[in-house]
Amino acid sequence: MGIAGQFQKVMAPGGTMTNDMLHFTPLDDGGATLRRAFGQFGTGVTIITAQSDRGPLGMTANSFSSVSLDPPLVLWSAARRSLRHDAFVNARHYCIHVLSATQQDMAHHFASQGEVFDAFDWSEGPNVVPVLSGCLATFHCEQYAVHPAGDHSLILGEIKQASVFGGPGSGLIFHQGSFGTFSSDRADQ
Repeated sequence: MGIAGQFQKVMAPGGTMTNDMLHFTPLDDGGATLRRAFGQFGTGVTIITAQSDRGPLGMTANSFSSVSLDPPLVLWSAARRSLRHDAFVNARHYCIHVLSATQQDMAHHFASQGEVFDAFDWSEGPNVVPVLSGCLATFHCEQYAVHPAGDHSLILGEIKQASVFGGPGSGLIFHQGSFGTFSSDRADQ
């Protein structure tokens, strides 16, 4: 039976029929449908920076997650096919920057170009790691562990120092292949 013949009705909250679910085997179409399914999960956008043999290095990542409060651990993943993969896997120290809604240009830049920092305001932070200005939060990490995970590497870091923006600010979100922002439905905002 083809993919088109495998639809199943799903009940939405409140009991209304709102959509059809497409069931698939992850690699049937080279992973395109799996990638689309992953895109349904909106994520925050980060830039990871490190000091490398080539100088300051940056990479956009939406695979960031908190792991533990004690010790304070975070993780992110780097694609093994990335030309920057080995530099980040071998970096002893790095900084994770949580981007604000106004930093979409920065996210696009570091998604494709990791060695050019000229267009952005930055300074050297702890362990000479580049720190980008205007972010909502930064986590200065020491490498805790690296684990191979299919076509990516999971990089765990222990947070040694962190900063958070003191005022209001919306984070940059990546959802269904596009950047955007979160809009709360809370009445007290």
